[in-house]
Amino acid sequence: MTATNTPNMPRDRVLIFDTTLRDGEQAPGFSLRPAEKLELARQLDTLGVDIIEAGYPIASMAEAEAVRSIAAELKRPVIACLARCHRADLERAVWAIQPAAQGRIHTFIATSDLHLQAKLRISREQCLETAVDAVRYARHHTYDVQFSAEDATRSDFDFLCRVIEAVIKAGATTINLPDTVGYSTPDETVDFFTRIIGSVPNADKVVFSTHCHDDLGLGVANSLAAVQGGARQVECTINGIGERAGNAALEEIVMAFHVRSDRMPYTVNINTRQLYPTSEMLTALTGQPVQVNKAIVGRNAFAHEAGIHQDGVLKDRRTYEIMNAADVGAPWNPLVLGKHSGRHAVQRRCADLGFQLEGDELISVYRALMSIADDRKHLGDDDIIEVVTSVRTETRTVEGRTVETRTVETRTVETHIVDALEASSTPLSTMHESGYGHGV
Repeated sequence: MTATNTPNMPRDRVLIFDTTLRDGEQAPGFSLRPAEKLELARQLDTLGVDIIEAGYPIASMAEAEAVRSIAAELKRPVIACLARCHRADLERAVWAIQPAAQGRIHTFIATSDLHLQAKLRISREQCLETAVDAVRYARHHTYDVQFSAEDATRSDFDFLCRVIEAVIKAGATTINLPDTVGYSTPDETVDFFTRIIGSVPNADKVVFSTHCHDDLGLGVANSLAAVQGGARQVECTINGIGERAGNAALEEIVMAFHVRSDRMPYTVNINTRQLYPTSEMLTALTGQPVQVNKAIVGRNAFAHEAGIHQDGVLKDRRTYEIMNAADVGAPWNPLVLGKHSGRHAVQRRCADLGFQLEGDELISVYRALMSIADDRKHLGDDDIIEVVTSVRTETRTVEGRTVETRTVETRTVETHIVDALEASSTPLSTMHESGYGHGV
């Protein structure tokens, strides 16, 4: 198999290791059938991820076959699979990635005293010996071997350094140091990777990797901190799915590099315009929706209801948006009409629906919509059409005076309009253009 790991890659290059199909799928409710795993793997290839962790072959024969089918079909990305430091796991992993043009065995064992004593019930020396034997066996079957020290961030520092040095000597080409339970903070993470890389004598022979969980909501922040500390591979998942509170979200990490290249001058191989389509595919396959305010791919990520925000975005979207929806492949429908919306937003949305409104007619429609919005969480297109139709006016001149003749077609809407007009003493001409949503 081809050697795919190169410590001599450019210092600003960060490898994206996607574990949606392994760690992500382990989350309750996110299980995928083999055909669905292959479909998502194809999309991850289109997205441009460097490494796809396709599964955990020892879990079942169907899982092993799913990994093998992905390894047989996809030629550009590295196809990895997970194996404990057990011979049966490793043998199954070897079989699963055998067809891969670029295959990786990812083997792991816990290194923290808590895990060694409470879970594995082995000594530090037994842990060290087991890790070395597993890496040596894997290296006989592929040039690309990744070793993970589970619960690395809570491990004894000196012992962890011993393990890392030994597995590198045994043939590991990537060293992954997970924050398995999402306990670390960004400042600790920078210091952790900096110290590890500076303390392990043969650290320059491998790529260091980070894998951060989101138990404290710091998964992405810790992943970025790890890169600043010297890691050059980031393990992450689409939509941040994964065990418990999930993993660091791939789309957030990638766009952080993209938007804040001034502070994080790193490059990735991701086609950002495929981020939203990939997120949507995962949602469709699992039936698990993305939270509406999810960064980058959530429904509200590029939507605005507050009038001040809407007014700003209509004039220059940079006032309230730091990236373009098109950059991540998402639709841009920024104006969500609600009780905080302003007159400009109502005018623009009506124009999108084919209604050109000006002057008092616009104000009447605006006020009628705001009255309805008090009782509803969201104003849809049907609401707008109904109100415009009801308030549509014919202007005529009578004896030098301009008067309005309303044609009211819906009694419910008429009531709202009358109530709205009677409830306020504010002259129509002084209605605020931007609405009342705050801008801070």
